[in-house]
Amino acid sequence: MDYTQQNLFFKLKKGIRYILLYGVKRTLIKIKSQYHMQAVYQSLPDTKLNPDSTKNVGILGCGKFSYANLAFYLRKNFGNVIRGTMDIDVNKAVSLYESYKADYYTTNAKEIIEDPNINLIYVASNHFTHAEYAIKALELGKSVHIEKPHAVTIDQLVRLTKAIKNSTGKVRLGFNRPHSTFGLKISKILSEQSGTGMYNWFVAGHEIDPSHWYFSPQEGGRVLGNLCHWTDFLLNLIPEKEAFPITIVPTRAEKSDCDISVSYIFGEGSIGTITFSAKGHTFEGVRESFSGHKGNALIDLKDFQTLRIDVVDSVSKIKLWTRDHGHEKNVVESYSMVGESQQSQSSQKVDYIWNTGYLALMTKEALERNQRIIIEGYSKEFPRLLAEINR
Repeated sequence: MDYTQQNLFFKLKKGIRYILLYGVKRTLIKIKSQYHMQAVYQSLPDTKLNPDSTKNVGILGCGKFSYANLAFYLRKNFGNVIRGTMDIDVNKAVSLYESYKADYYTTNAKEIIEDPNINLIYVASNHFTHAEYAIKALELGKSVHIEKPHAVTIDQLVRLTKAIKNSTGKVRLGFNRPHSTFGLKISKILSEQSGTGMYNWFVAGHEIDPSHWYFSPQEGGRVLGNLCHWTDFLLNLIPEKEAFPITIVPTRAEKSDCDISVSYIFGEGSIGTITFSAKGHTFEGVRESFSGHKGNALIDLKDFQTLRIDVVDSVSKIKLWTRDHGHEKNVVESYSMVGESQQSQSSQKVDYIWNTGYLALMTKEALERNQRIIIEGYSKEFPRLLAEINR
């Protein structure tokens, strides 16, 4: 829904509701991002590069997410560090360039990737390009933050993994929910319990017009564009060495990418289910609820704003002033990984990057085939698929 075209009463109601959910500053930047998407320049501004500039960040893809999240949190925490902005729509590149005082804008990703003054690139372009841009940057030793999904085909995931292994650059992914205040707390509480877990997500997402670019054949659809957030969250709850093999069990009717349910049986016996509904406009954005039960712990999470934790007779109820999906922490950690040692805590391990990408890709395949699939992890699947691709 284009909020800029709604009547004044709707806009006021939306704004007030969002202030209660996100606070004043986040609401204002979200509103600005809507108008950013409508920006049209009759004449393009000149750029004058400052030879003494120390700005080191490049942004590939200047949509709403980059404007209201990536650029916003970079400036909030580190100042004006964005050197170059790129989008295939020059108006969006210019708008972000002006709003965040970048050094230059372009419609050519190569210009950002090959800029010797840029050592960190945030990739938030259309989904098919994520892996392609990241691979090129890694080949030049650049560090990369890749928004979801980090690959939309097995071939891309194999080549991206190979590039990560061969590069001096570091990588982090845009899966923010595990890094949120409640995501970290849930993971800690459950890790302290013994036995296996039962986990359930219910997600009400936006209805998207069938002509939306998400549905272009090469872009991966909504499983890779949306559902991957929650497949990644579930994977993060399972002990790393015990997650595989994973059995993926799809439940669907006519559609394979929304109004679906998919269950996972993890190697150590835990079971997780994600139900993803997209039937109309959700006034407060994506709505999501999580329930978990492991050992003596019961978890009830609503929209990353309220959390209840029961452990035997102990009950904790926590409500945040505003929703925290973990975007800020994720953006900050990606910026912080540059210059740290190769074994830094900020960058993410190649086996995790492979496993979460492969789980999302195989979830998409299971739903499209409407058949259960059993998958193994990085140590078994990556060598096998790399050999197949290299034949």
